[in-house]
Amino acid sequence: MKKLLSHLLILNILAVLLASCGTSAPSYNYKELARASIRLNIDIDMKDNHRLYVESAKWLGVPYRGGGNNKRGIDCSGLTSHLYKKVYRKKLERNSDDQRTKNCRKVSKSKLREGDLVLFFHNGRKKRTASHVGIYLKDNKFIHASTSRGVIVSSLNEEYYRKHWLSGGRVSGIK
Repeated sequence: MKKLLSHLLILNILAVLLASCGTSAPSYNYKELARASIRLNIDIDMKDNHRLYVESAKWLGVPYRGGGNNKRGIDCSGLTSHLYKKVYRKKLERNSDDQRTKNCRKVSKSKLREGDLVLFFHNGRKKRTASHVGIYLKDNKFIHASTSRGVIVSSLNEEYYRKHWLSGGRVSGIK
């Protein structure tokens, strides 16, 4: 009986020790984060959404292809759709203006948060219709699929994007 009690006591102690090892702190792949930080040219903080930055960095340099949806070529709404599905597990419409009207609510440029959509219009198009979309990262930088340069990170301060700004958009359920 003593032997049984001692075994039970040892099992209980092991169970407590093992349970205490399972902390709720997330684990980070610092090598992957460093690589993403360098590729995106953005300092990634502990409070940032690491999945967004790591997944975004994987798409840098992918060529633009209208209607494209893979690493051989992708367009702007294809990129935002893919990143939202992978990072936030949210399905977005497959068109820039549909993402603006059906997937998010309007947010001013000064209130943008990481993960918000950034929407633009092109010359000759209606100023109330989004014809280009990207995802806001931080420090006025966003990732998008440029028709001339493929997937890149740009600044909202660049003249073209200041001139063609339409709105920011916050998808519901995204912090």
